[in-house]
Amino acid sequence: MIRPATLLISLLFLCLGLPAQAEGFITRLLNKPVPGGVAVIGLPEQASAPRARFQDQPVLVIREEGKRWIAIIGIPLGTAVGTQHIALDDGSRLSFAVGDRHYPAQHITLRNQQHVTPDPAHQRRIARELEEQLTAYRRFSPRQPSNLMLDRPVDGRLSSAFGLRRFFNGEERNPHSGLDFAVPSGTPIRAPAAGEVILVGDYFFNGKTVFVDHGQGLISMFCHLSEIDVQVGDELDRGQVLGKVGATGRATGPHLHWNVSLNNVRVDPAIFIGAFMP
Repeated sequence: MIRPATLLISLLFLCLGLPAQAEGFITRLLNKPVPGGVAVIGLPEQASAPRARFQDQPVLVIREEGKRWIAIIGIPLGTAVGTQHIALDDGSRLSFAVGDRHYPAQHITLRNQQHVTPDPAHQRRIARELEEQLTAYRRFSPRQPSNLMLDRPVDGRLSSAFGLRRFFNGEERNPHSGLDFAVPSGTPIRAPAAGEVILVGDYFFNGKTVFVDHGQGLISMFCHLSEIDVQVGDELDRGQVLGKVGATGRATGPHLHWNVSLNNVRVDPAIFIGAFMP
């Protein structure tokens, strides 16, 4: 027979061993706190959504499965391993740990040397186009994302992974900021979540490009398209076709390059489709 005092002590230790707030599905899916990854942090309980910032950028905040408020934070590729902090509107700070992740190198041969070392005229064009795209990435709209487990925009083999250190004709350039799908030209590209088209263009490096705002700093960018089937201001449903795969811009062949940005930080899209590899 178990004595009441013994039972009380056993229940106390059991409660102490449980987390104060059990993790939900979104946390288990997205919490990959490495450079180029995503950190999910539980926030203080309150009636309305808390507001938080990371590196002076507003971050995505949702209530996870009706249980708790969470901040979903994009971590820049250049972030050092160690402790980082987010700032809350009440002046408090919450810390999280960033672990290590190795990104291999990729060597690519391009026939057009201008895509490796552009001349001054092309450099001026590139600067103008870059500012357009950076402005789109900085957008933070109040809408709630329709889904955070994103759909694959195309069905196909994953080719070049996010974060690869890239060498074009032997010269090192910026790391790979998205995820590539090896699919034929003309393959329809579908919105991985509902959103608003906020930018379309035909760019020197990216070719025909579409930006979609899914809400609260969650932005998708699709480039190297052969056709664009939407225009700025269009509201897209999840799964709606926005264009077709191509090889425009700096591309060695038909494929889709898909970027995902959080709080103006490009992060690994594989995290959002359950394909992340540590």
